Amino acid sequence: MIESILDGILAGKELAFEEAKALLAAEGDDLDSLAETANTIRKRFCGNRIDLCSLINAKSGLCPEDCKFCAQSSRYKTNCETYPLLSVEKIVSAAREAKENGATNFCIVISGKAPTSGEFERIKKAIGRIKKEIGIKIDCSLGGLTKAMIEDLKKLGIDRYNHNLETSEDFYKNICTTHRFNNRLNTVRMLKDLGVEPCSGGIIGLGEAPEERLNLAFLLKELDIRCVPINILNPRKGTPLEAVSRLEPLDIIKTVAVFRLILPRSVIKIAGGREYALGNMQEKAFASGANGMIIGGYLTTPGRSVEEDLQMVKDLGFEVK
Repeated sequence: MIESILDGILAGKELAFEEAKALLAAEGDDLDSLAETANTIRKRFCGNRIDLCSLINAKSGLCPEDCKFCAQSSRYKTNCETYPLLSVEKIVSAAREAKENGATNFCIVISGKAPTSGEFERIKKAIGRIKKEIGIKIDCSLGGLTKAMIEDLKKLGIDRYNHNLETSEDFYKNICTTHRFNNRLNTVRMLKDLGVEPCSGGIIGLGEAPEERLNLAFLLKELDIRCVPINILNPRKGTPLEAVSRLEPLDIIKTVAVFRLILPRSVIKIAGGREYALGNMQEKAFASGANGMIIGGYLTTPGRSVEEDLQMVKDLGFEVK
């Protein structure tokens, strides 16, 4: 079956839902074949370039939303560090450090539903300076913006806008009640309509069934999303999901491989929770179809050293700028 699927995708055929569901049950030699097939598809459609993204948590905590996984929600007692929007100088300095560390993209992230007008003006100034002084691709993740705000970011030349769908539409109500799944979906569609590339994926390990991960993947395919972060839940103490069991590394690897088969031309980016959930099996995940990663830490949790990550992807044969 796996050989037939490989031949079909290489010939332009799309993976069917039932095929994807069957592949999530792969074990032993079949899992090795699935991983190898996904890596072959990655090389064929994406080559050996890897997307290395560095984040800055430019405004932390005090978010009014109730996303059950998030340490930055003001509804939970997580001891998350809180601070207002950083200065333009600090954001620019972080972008400079990201480029020096080898990142291809620098993403400005803030907590909350959307920036205030004053915050947005400061972020725009920072973007302008980064474009002029540093020359790194710029992404933003600022919440649900208006059409005018997205148009302003487009004029400034941002490369992508991150707005994760988080999980499937059916499961979404189990992780957030302060806004609807359609709010997130409509923002992604508006980004596409306005000519801004969306970066949109989700979180696995929230307690969802494997089929829910597939529902998300097939929706991302329908939307033609070309940058797909796969976060893995790293339960934060004080959140409603703090006691959720860690996903098995092999389940994560299967998910990454199947996402690759569903989305052969996209950047599949292993993001938050990578170190916690995969441990010493990170290399296996990147040999199973992934071609993107977050380096230098996450929003509220540290990551592995940049040197270790860069060495790993070089050892795997990726081209690193």
